[in-house]
Amino acid sequence: MSEPFPVEILAPAGARVLEIVWSDGERSALSHRVLRGFCPCAHCQGHQGPVQWVDVDRLSANALDLADIFEVGHYAIGLAWGDGHRTGIYRFPFLRDLAEATRDVDDPRALYFER
Repeated sequence: MSEPFPVEILAPAGARVLEIVWSDGERSALSHRVLRGFCPCAHCQGHQGPVQWVDVDRLSANALDLADIFEVGHYAIGLAWGDGHRTGIYRFPFLRDLAEATRDVDDPRALYFER
């Protein structure tokens, strides 16, 4: 069976959450804080090792404002943030893992994800 993929991605205005409906019927909600905190780009994470928390509190005030969502092939989305950052490629399996891992976690900073 193939891995689930998003059939709908919603970014309600002012909600600071990205909602994803998956091909298997699951629904995920990822806060902008979690998405930016685990930005998988090389600038935020370096070139090797697991994806770890980036201290979003040190970023500019508009760093958690989602400015755009764009497709990256048939395997990922890119997110453009209010501070101009747009190099993170969020692969669908990573988004699913991130949503499941942070669903019931109050403080996600100790989590990490293999690339």
